[in-house]
Amino acid sequence: MSDIAHTPLFLGLISGTSADGIDAALVRFDNDSAHARPTLLAGQVLPWQPALREQLVALGQHAQALTLDAVGMLDVHIGRAFADAANTLIDAAGVDRNLIAAIGSHGQTLRHRPQGEVPFTLQLGDPSSIAERCKVPVVADFRRRDVAAGGHGAPLVPAFHAAVLHDANEDRAVLNLGGIANLTLLPASGTVRGFDTGPANGLMDAWCQRQLGHAFDAGGAFAAQGQVDAGLLARLLDEPWFAAPPPKSTGRDQFHLDWVAAALAGHEPPADVQATLLALTAHSVAAALSATQPQTRRVIVCGGGVHNPLLLTALAQALPTANIESSAAHGLDPDYVEAMAFAWLAREHLAGRPGNLPAVTDAAGLRVLGALYPA
Repeated sequence: MSDIAHTPLFLGLISGTSADGIDAALVRFDNDSAHARPTLLAGQVLPWQPALREQLVALGQHAQALTLDAVGMLDVHIGRAFADAANTLIDAAGVDRNLIAAIGSHGQTLRHRPQGEVPFTLQLGDPSSIAERCKVPVVADFRRRDVAAGGHGAPLVPAFHAAVLHDANEDRAVLNLGGIANLTLLPASGTVRGFDTGPANGLMDAWCQRQLGHAFDAGGAFAAQGQVDAGLLARLLDEPWFAAPPPKSTGRDQFHLDWVAAALAGHEPPADVQATLLALTAHSVAAALSATQPQTRRVIVCGGGVHNPLLLTALAQALPTANIESSAAHGLDPDYVEAMAFAWLAREHLAGRPGNLPAVTDAAGLRVLGALYPA
Protein backbone atom coordinates (compact mmCIF):
# COMPACT_ATOMS: atom_id res chain seq x y z
CA MET A 1 0.00 0.00 0.00
CA SER A 2 1.12 3.57 -0.59
CA ASP A 3 2.91 5.48 2.16
CA ILE A 4 0.28 8.19 2.46
CA ALA A 5 2.25 10.03 5.16
CA HIS A 6 4.52 11.24 2.36
CA THR A 7 1.82 11.77 -0.26
CA PRO A 8 -0.86 13.75 1.55
CA LEU A 9 -2.73 15.02 -1.51
CA PHE A 10 -5.86 13.27 -2.75
CA LEU A 11 -8.47 14.29 -5.30
CA GLY A 12 -12.14 13.40 -4.96
CA LEU A 13 -14.70 13.28 -7.77
CA ILE A 14 -18.46 12.85 -7.58
CA SER A 15 -21.56 13.60 -9.59
CA GLY A 16 -24.59 13.31 -7.37
CA THR A 17 -28.17 12.29 -7.92
CA SER A 18 -29.02 15.67 -9.44
CA ALA A 19 -26.38 15.18 -12.16
CA ASP A 20 -25.87 18.94 -12.19
CA GLY A 21 -22.09 18.74 -12.57
CA ILE A 22 -18.95 16.89 -11.55
CA ASP A 23 -17.59 18.09 -8.21
CA ALA A 24 -13.81 17.92 -7.92
CA ALA A 25 -11.90 18.57 -4.69
CA LEU A 26 -8.16 18.58 -4.12
CA VAL A 27 -7.51 17.80 -0.46
CA ARG A 28 -4.52 17.76 1.85
CA PHE A 29 -4.63 15.74 5.07
CA ASP A 30 -2.53 16.88 8.01
CA ASN A 31 -1.44 13.40 9.15
CA ASP A 32 -1.81 9.75 8.20
CA SER A 33 -4.58 8.79 10.64
CA ALA A 34 -8.21 8.18 9.71
CA HIS A 35 -9.13 11.29 11.76
CA ALA A 36 -6.67 13.59 9.99
CA ARG A 37 -7.90 17.11 9.43
CA PRO A 38 -8.65 17.74 5.73
CA THR A 39 -7.95 21.03 4.02
CA LEU A 40 -9.58 21.87 0.71
CA LEU A 41 -6.80 23.22 -1.49
CA ALA A 42 -8.97 23.73 -4.56
CA GLY A 43 -12.43 22.85 -5.73
CA GLN A 44 -14.32 23.18 -8.99
CA VAL A 45 -17.56 22.02 -10.55
CA LEU A 46 -17.32 20.98 -14.18
CA PRO A 47 -20.75 21.19 -15.84
CA TRP A 48 -21.88 18.20 -17.84
CA GLN A 49 -22.13 18.60 -21.58
CA PRO A 50 -25.85 19.37 -22.06
CA ALA A 51 -26.60 16.33 -24.23
CA LEU A 52 -24.85 13.98 -21.82
CA ARG A 53 -26.60 15.46 -18.80
CA GLU A 54 -29.95 15.19 -20.57
CA GLN A 55 -29.27 11.50 -21.11
CA LEU A 56 -28.25 10.95 -17.49
CA VAL A 57 -31.37 12.69 -16.18
CA ALA A 58 -33.59 10.73 -18.57
CA LEU A 59 -32.04 7.47 -17.42
CA GLY A 60 -32.54 8.44 -13.80
CA GLN A 61 -36.17 9.27 -14.51
CA HIS A 62 -36.74 5.90 -16.23
CA ALA A 63 -37.46 7.76 -19.46
CA GLN A 64 -34.90 5.87 -21.50
CA ALA A 65 -33.61 2.35 -22.02
CA LEU A 66 -30.13 1.51 -23.29
CA THR A 67 -28.57 -1.33 -25.26
CA LEU A 68 -25.44 -2.98 -23.86
CA ASP A 69 -23.35 -1.16 -26.47
CA ALA A 70 -24.84 2.16 -25.36
CA VAL A 71 -24.11 1.38 -21.70
CA GLY A 72 -20.50 0.58 -22.57
CA MET A 73 -20.05 3.82 -24.47
CA LEU A 74 -21.80 5.84 -21.77
CA ASP A 75 -19.42 4.37 -19.18
CA VAL A 76 -16.45 5.66 -21.18
CA HIS A 77 -18.05 9.05 -21.89
CA ILE A 78 -18.66 9.55 -18.16
CA GLY A 79 -15.13 8.41 -17.32
CA ARG A 80 -13.67 10.88 -19.80
CA ALA A 81 -15.79 13.67 -18.33
CA PHE A 82 -14.55 12.79 -14.83
CA ALA A 83 -10.98 12.82 -16.12
CA ASP A 84 -11.55 16.26 -17.65
CA ALA A 85 -12.85 17.49 -14.28
CA ALA A 86 -9.77 16.17 -12.49
CA ASN A 87 -7.31 17.55 -15.03
CA THR A 88 -9.02 20.94 -15.07
CA LEU A 89 -8.71 21.17 -11.30
CA ILE A 90 -5.10 19.97 -11.23
CA ASP A 91 -4.11 22.51 -13.87
CA ALA A 92 -6.00 25.34 -12.13
CA ALA A 93 -4.37 24.51 -8.79
CA GLY A 94 -0.90 24.38 -10.33
CA VAL A 95 -0.11 21.17 -8.45
CA ASP A 96 2.38 18.56 -9.62
CA ARG A 97 0.16 15.55 -10.33
CA ASN A 98 2.96 13.27 -9.14
CA LEU A 99 2.23 14.52 -5.62
CA ILE A 100 -1.37 13.27 -5.78
CA ALA A 101 -1.53 9.83 -4.18
CA ALA A 102 -4.83 8.91 -5.80
CA ILE A 103 -8.10 10.11 -7.26
CA GLY A 104 -11.20 8.80 -5.51
CA SER A 105 -13.97 8.62 -8.10
CA HIS A 106 -17.55 7.89 -7.09
CA GLY A 107 -18.91 7.83 -10.63
CA GLN A 108 -22.49 8.55 -11.67
CA THR A 109 -25.17 6.36 -10.12
CA LEU A 110 -27.64 5.07 -12.70
CA ARG A 111 -29.35 2.38 -10.63
CA HIS A 112 -29.35 1.62 -6.92
CA ARG A 113 -31.13 -1.61 -5.94
CA PRO A 114 -29.55 -2.75 -2.65
CA GLN A 115 -32.55 -4.86 -1.69
CA GLY A 116 -34.26 -7.73 -3.42
CA GLU A 117 -33.30 -11.17 -4.61
CA VAL A 118 -30.17 -9.93 -6.40
CA PRO A 119 -29.03 -6.65 -4.78
CA PHE A 120 -26.89 -4.35 -6.89
CA THR A 121 -25.75 -0.78 -7.32
CA LEU A 122 -24.45 0.65 -10.58
CA GLN A 123 -22.14 3.63 -10.97
CA LEU A 124 -20.68 4.46 -14.37
CA GLY A 125 -17.49 6.37 -15.12
CA ASP A 126 -14.74 4.09 -16.44
CA PRO A 127 -11.87 4.41 -13.90
CA SER A 128 -9.34 3.07 -16.40
CA SER A 129 -10.10 6.04 -18.65
CA ILE A 130 -9.59 8.40 -15.70
CA ALA A 131 -6.24 6.82 -14.75
CA GLU A 132 -5.08 6.84 -18.37
CA ARG A 133 -6.00 10.47 -18.99
CA CYS A 134 -4.87 11.86 -15.64
CA LYS A 135 -1.73 9.74 -15.09
CA VAL A 136 -2.75 9.40 -11.43
CA PRO A 137 -3.86 6.20 -9.63
CA VAL A 138 -7.63 5.93 -9.29
CA VAL A 139 -9.70 4.26 -6.59
CA ALA A 140 -13.28 3.66 -7.72
CA ASP A 141 -16.30 1.37 -7.38
CA PHE A 142 -16.72 2.08 -3.66
CA ARG A 143 -20.30 0.93 -3.16
CA ARG A 144 -20.44 -2.60 -4.51
CA ARG A 145 -18.26 -4.23 -1.84
CA ASP A 146 -20.61 -3.02 0.87
CA VAL A 147 -23.61 -4.32 -1.10
CA ALA A 148 -21.85 -7.66 -1.56
CA ALA A 149 -21.48 -7.78 2.23
CA GLY A 150 -25.24 -7.40 2.64
CA GLY A 151 -25.25 -3.62 3.03
CA HIS A 152 -27.01 -0.84 1.19
CA GLY A 153 -23.77 0.53 -0.24
CA ALA A 154 -25.02 3.92 0.93
CA PRO A 155 -24.65 6.32 2.43
CA LEU A 156 -20.84 6.14 2.55
CA VAL A 157 -20.08 9.73 3.50
CA PRO A 158 -21.06 9.28 7.21
CA ALA A 159 -17.70 7.63 7.88
CA PHE A 160 -16.01 10.85 6.74
CA HIS A 161 -18.44 12.99 8.76
CA ALA A 162 -17.67 10.93 11.86
CA ALA A 163 -13.94 11.30 11.32
CA VAL A 164 -13.97 15.10 11.04
CA LEU A 165 -17.17 16.52 12.61
CA HIS A 166 -17.87 14.48 15.75
CA ASP A 167 -18.02 16.43 19.03
CA ALA A 168 -18.04 14.71 22.41
CA ASN A 169 -20.01 17.57 23.97
CA GLU A 170 -23.22 17.52 21.92
CA ASP A 171 -25.46 15.39 19.73
CA ARG A 172 -24.99 16.48 16.15
CA ALA A 173 -26.37 15.58 12.75
CA VAL A 174 -24.87 16.25 9.35
CA LEU A 175 -27.48 16.84 6.65
CA ASN A 176 -26.43 16.53 3.03
CA LEU A 177 -28.91 18.18 0.69
CA GLY A 178 -27.97 16.81 -2.70
CA GLY A 179 -30.35 15.20 -5.13
CA ILE A 180 -31.29 12.95 -2.23
CA ALA A 181 -31.20 14.10 1.40
CA ASN A 182 -29.25 12.02 3.87
CA LEU A 183 -28.46 12.31 7.56
CA THR A 184 -25.44 11.30 9.57
CA LEU A 185 -26.19 11.04 13.28
CA LEU A 186 -23.19 11.94 15.44
CA PRO A 187 -24.19 11.45 19.08
CA ALA A 188 -21.84 12.81 21.71
CA SER A 189 -21.32 9.18 22.69
CA GLY A 190 -22.64 6.07 21.05
CA THR A 191 -22.97 4.58 17.59
CA VAL A 192 -22.76 6.70 14.46
CA ARG A 193 -25.70 6.10 12.14
CA GLY A 194 -26.63 7.42 8.75
CA PHE A 195 -29.34 6.96 6.16
CA ASP A 196 -31.21 8.61 3.32
CA THR A 197 -34.34 10.52 4.29
CA GLY A 198 -35.83 10.96 0.82
CA PRO A 199 -35.70 13.54 -1.99
CA ALA A 200 -33.95 16.86 -1.62
CA ASN A 201 -32.94 18.83 -4.72
CA GLY A 202 -33.55 16.03 -7.24
CA LEU A 203 -37.31 16.38 -7.53
CA MET A 204 -37.25 20.17 -7.26
CA ASP A 205 -34.62 20.38 -9.99
CA ALA A 206 -36.54 18.02 -12.28
CA TRP A 207 -39.83 19.89 -11.79
CA CYS A 208 -38.12 23.25 -12.36
CA GLN A 209 -36.50 21.92 -15.53
CA ARG A 210 -39.84 20.66 -16.83
CA GLN A 211 -41.80 23.81 -16.00
CA LEU A 212 -39.27 26.60 -16.57
CA GLY A 213 -36.41 25.01 -18.51
CA HIS A 214 -34.02 25.87 -15.66
CA ALA A 215 -31.66 23.25 -14.26
CA PHE A 216 -32.48 24.24 -10.68
CA ASP A 217 -34.58 26.64 -8.63
CA ALA A 218 -32.02 29.35 -7.84
CA GLY A 219 -32.52 30.60 -4.30
CA GLY A 220 -35.90 28.90 -4.10
CA ALA A 221 -37.45 31.69 -6.19
CA PHE A 222 -39.85 29.39 -8.06
CA ALA A 223 -41.04 27.71 -4.85
CA ALA A 224 -41.49 31.14 -3.23
CA GLN A 225 -44.12 31.98 -5.87
CA GLY A 226 -46.33 29.12 -4.72
CA GLN A 227 -48.11 27.81 -1.66
CA VAL A 228 -47.70 24.40 -0.06
CA ASP A 229 -50.54 22.12 -1.15
CA ALA A 230 -51.39 20.26 2.07
CA GLY A 231 -53.29 17.50 0.26
CA LEU A 232 -50.48 16.85 -2.19
CA LEU A 233 -47.91 16.92 0.60
CA ALA A 234 -49.91 14.34 2.55
CA ARG A 235 -50.16 12.07 -0.49
CA LEU A 236 -46.41 12.30 -1.13
CA LEU A 237 -45.57 11.63 2.51
CA ASP A 238 -47.84 8.57 2.39
CA GLU A 239 -45.13 6.81 0.38
CA PRO A 240 -44.29 3.63 2.39
CA TRP A 241 -40.56 4.19 1.97
CA PHE A 242 -40.67 7.12 4.41
CA ALA A 243 -42.05 4.90 7.19
CA ALA A 244 -39.39 2.21 6.73
CA PRO A 245 -36.78 2.18 9.50
CA PRO A 246 -33.11 2.78 8.73
CA PRO A 247 -30.74 1.65 7.46
CA LYS A 248 -32.14 2.64 4.12
CA SER A 249 -31.10 4.35 0.93
CA THR A 250 -32.77 5.56 -2.22
CA GLY A 251 -32.19 7.48 -5.42
CA ARG A 252 -33.62 9.17 -8.46
CA ASP A 253 -34.82 5.80 -9.73
CA GLN A 254 -37.37 5.76 -6.88
CA PHE A 255 -38.17 9.45 -6.40
CA HIS A 256 -38.79 10.76 -9.91
CA LEU A 257 -41.38 12.90 -11.68
CA ASP A 258 -43.58 9.93 -12.55
CA TRP A 259 -43.81 9.29 -8.80
CA VAL A 260 -44.88 12.92 -8.29
CA ALA A 261 -47.34 12.78 -11.17
CA ALA A 262 -49.11 9.79 -9.58
CA ALA A 263 -49.93 11.98 -6.56
CA LEU A 264 -51.16 15.03 -8.51
CA ALA A 265 -54.86 15.80 -8.70
CA GLY A 266 -54.21 17.39 -12.08
CA HIS A 267 -54.97 21.05 -11.45
CA GLU A 268 -52.13 22.19 -9.17
CA PRO A 269 -50.31 25.40 -10.19
CA PRO A 270 -46.69 24.53 -11.03
CA ALA A 271 -45.30 26.90 -8.38
CA ASP A 272 -47.47 25.21 -5.74
CA VAL A 273 -46.01 21.84 -6.69
CA GLN A 274 -42.50 23.28 -6.35
CA ALA A 275 -43.33 24.73 -2.93
CA THR A 276 -44.77 21.37 -1.89
CA LEU A 277 -41.69 19.46 -3.06
CA LEU A 278 -39.57 21.80 -0.94
CA ALA A 279 -41.87 21.17 2.03
CA LEU A 280 -41.58 17.43 1.38
CA THR A 281 -37.82 17.64 1.86
CA ALA A 282 -38.11 19.63 5.09
CA HIS A 283 -40.87 17.44 6.55
CA SER A 284 -39.21 14.13 5.69
CA VAL A 285 -35.84 15.27 7.10
CA ALA A 286 -37.43 16.56 10.31
CA ALA A 287 -39.52 13.43 10.80
CA ALA A 288 -36.51 11.18 10.30
CA LEU A 289 -34.35 13.16 12.70
CA SER A 290 -37.06 13.37 15.36
CA ALA A 291 -37.56 9.61 15.17
CA THR A 292 -33.89 8.66 15.38
CA GLN A 293 -32.04 11.35 17.37
CA PRO A 294 -34.59 13.73 18.93
CA GLN A 295 -32.02 15.44 21.17
CA THR A 296 -30.00 16.76 18.25
CA ARG A 297 -28.75 20.25 19.05
CA ARG A 298 -26.81 21.07 15.88
CA VAL A 299 -27.59 20.22 12.26
CA ILE A 300 -24.61 20.84 9.98
CA VAL A 301 -25.82 21.29 6.41
CA CYS A 302 -23.88 20.69 3.21
CA GLY A 303 -24.67 20.06 -0.43
CA GLY A 304 -26.37 22.23 -3.02
CA GLY A 305 -29.45 22.77 -0.86
CA VAL A 306 -27.44 24.97 1.49
CA HIS A 307 -27.83 27.72 -1.12
CA ASN A 308 -31.63 27.59 -0.98
CA PRO A 309 -32.62 29.97 1.84
CA LEU A 310 -36.27 28.98 1.56
CA LEU A 311 -35.36 25.35 2.22
CA LEU A 312 -33.13 26.25 5.17
CA THR A 313 -35.95 28.36 6.65
CA ALA A 314 -38.38 25.46 6.24
CA LEU A 315 -35.90 23.15 7.98
CA ALA A 316 -35.43 25.60 10.85
CA GLN A 317 -39.20 25.80 11.30
CA ALA A 318 -39.51 22.02 11.24
CA LEU A 319 -36.62 21.58 13.71
CA PRO A 320 -37.10 24.47 16.17
CA THR A 321 -34.83 23.06 18.91
CA ALA A 322 -31.77 22.57 16.70
CA ASN A 323 -29.22 25.04 15.37
CA ILE A 324 -29.17 24.82 11.56
CA GLU A 325 -25.82 25.91 10.14
CA SER A 326 -23.63 25.44 7.09
CA SER A 327 -20.63 23.12 7.23
CA ALA A 328 -18.61 26.25 6.39
CA ALA A 329 -18.84 27.09 10.10
CA HIS A 330 -16.69 24.00 10.67
CA GLY A 331 -14.12 24.68 7.98
CA LEU A 332 -15.70 22.48 5.29
CA ASP A 333 -16.95 24.11 2.11
CA PRO A 334 -20.55 22.84 1.78
CA ASP A 335 -20.23 22.50 -1.98
CA TYR A 336 -17.33 20.05 -1.73
CA VAL A 337 -17.94 17.92 1.36
CA GLU A 338 -18.96 14.88 -0.67
CA ALA A 339 -16.06 15.22 -3.11
CA MET A 340 -13.72 15.57 -0.12
CA ALA A 341 -15.27 12.42 1.32
CA PHE A 342 -14.32 10.42 -1.76
CA ALA A 343 -10.79 11.76 -1.57
CA TRP A 344 -10.82 10.48 2.03
CA LEU A 345 -12.26 7.12 0.97
CA ALA A 346 -9.49 6.71 -1.61
CA ARG A 347 -7.01 7.47 1.15
CA GLU A 348 -8.57 4.87 3.42
CA HIS A 349 -8.38 2.31 0.63
CA LEU A 350 -4.67 2.92 0.10
CA ALA A 351 -4.10 2.68 3.85
CA GLY A 352 -5.96 -0.65 3.96
CA ARG A 353 -8.58 0.75 6.33
CA PRO A 354 -12.34 0.15 6.08
CA GLY A 355 -14.46 2.90 4.56
CA ASN A 356 -17.92 1.74 5.57
CA LEU A 357 -19.82 1.84 8.84
CA PRO A 358 -21.91 -1.34 9.24
CA ALA A 359 -24.32 0.44 11.60
CA VAL A 360 -25.03 2.82 8.72
CA THR A 361 -25.17 0.51 5.72
CA ASP A 362 -26.20 -2.74 7.45
CA ALA A 363 -23.24 -4.59 5.92
CA ALA A 364 -22.02 -7.75 7.63
CA GLY A 365 -18.90 -5.96 8.83
CA LEU A 366 -16.17 -3.44 8.12
CA ARG A 367 -14.82 -3.58 4.58
CA VAL A 368 -12.07 -1.88 2.62
CA LEU A 369 -14.00 -0.19 -0.18
CA GLY A 370 -13.11 0.36 -3.80
CA ALA A 371 -10.66 -1.01 -6.31
CA LEU A 372 -7.32 0.47 -7.33
CA TYR A 373 -6.52 1.34 -10.93
CA PRO A 374 -2.81 2.20 -11.23
CA ALA A 375 -1.63 5.21 -13.21
